[in-house]
Amino acid sequence: MTRDAVLDALVIGAGPAGIGTGIALAAVDGLRFGIMERGRIGQTFLDWPQQQTFLTPSFTGNGFGATDLNAVHYETSPAFGLGVDYPTGDQYASYLRGVVDHFRLPILDNAEVTSVERVDDGFRIESVRGPATARALVWAGGEFSDPLPLRAAGGGLTDPARAAAAWEPRDGRVLVIGGYESGIDIACHHVDAGASVTVVDGSTPWDAGRGSDPSFRLAPRTRIRLKAALATGRLALIGAHATRIKRDGDDWLASLDDGSRVRADSRPIAATGYGPGLGPVDHLFERRADGWPELDDDDQSTIAPGLFLTGPAVRHGGLKFCFVYKFRQRFAHVARIIGERAGLDTGALEAWRAAGMMTDDLACCGVECAC
Repeated sequence: MTRDAVLDALVIGAGPAGIGTGIALAAVDGLRFGIMERGRIGQTFLDWPQQQTFLTPSFTGNGFGATDLNAVHYETSPAFGLGVDYPTGDQYASYLRGVVDHFRLPILDNAEVTSVERVDDGFRIESVRGPATARALVWAGGEFSDPLPLRAAGGGLTDPARAAAAWEPRDGRVLVIGGYESGIDIACHHVDAGASVTVVDGSTPWDAGRGSDPSFRLAPRTRIRLKAALATGRLALIGAHATRIKRDGDDWLASLDDGSRVRADSRPIAATGYGPGLGPVDHLFERRADGWPELDDDDQSTIAPGLFLTGPAVRHGGLKFCFVYKFRQRFAHVARIIGERAGLDTGALEAWRAAGMMTDDLACCGVECAC
């Protein structure tokens, strides 16, 4: 990737969203593009705690037209390459490196972006390895670097679930604040290790939830683990929000909005979810009423034409594209829009549609399972 010429497109982030979009862009013959990554390929997954694994299973069904749920291209499979069904962060980063090598993607690593501004030619990007200019910009920064703070007094007395300290062995009573995937995941981890765990969340996401979309309810694997943890008698689920955290002698004490209190023998763990992780492009997106980035039908900023979003922060109406198998449906669509604007032939991207990895009609999403 050259940094002195104006690129047709630049992708920021070399995780699954950035690499998948890069592969789709590479299918547009003649398109000049590059990928910039703050660290190494798959850095977000390298940052995962060692005990954390995928929620969605990998399985090699490519020969029968069923692409691995965690694959970023229809001719690849993490299950085949790694030999595991629920990859760890390190394992998935290894898969992404293999994909980059196979498709020979132009990546500039250790190039953290410090600012992005609109210019006449498109966008001016400043990074620790120098500037770049691109007519189209695809933000694929992910969410892991943007944990949502605990909205409670004394929130600084907690360990975020993304931190290694939250996964280290703990004796006695453990308190987890937040009961969705990350909260139940880490709660089950500590129950398995012998601790007694209380999970508090006023939204009670461990209940059935709405519909069959796993974006709104716990994944099947999580429910299996939750059932096993509850059977030990060492896991309690409380439907209330934490309002205050404080030290009380050798204990940590959480006050809840139902008037009760929960004691813990170690710092409470805050599993409060993640924001969109927009970093230096935050000012180039409007926000929806729920706080997520406002996008047009092409996953493009409504106030900065040419700036696209890819990855788990993509939202359209009530649709969440927050798993790999969901947000990968938009890689080829974004690449097609960019290619067409550059006046190039995008016909090769129809292979993505044939493989079931291109969704350009959002009305077809959200269909519920019959049973």
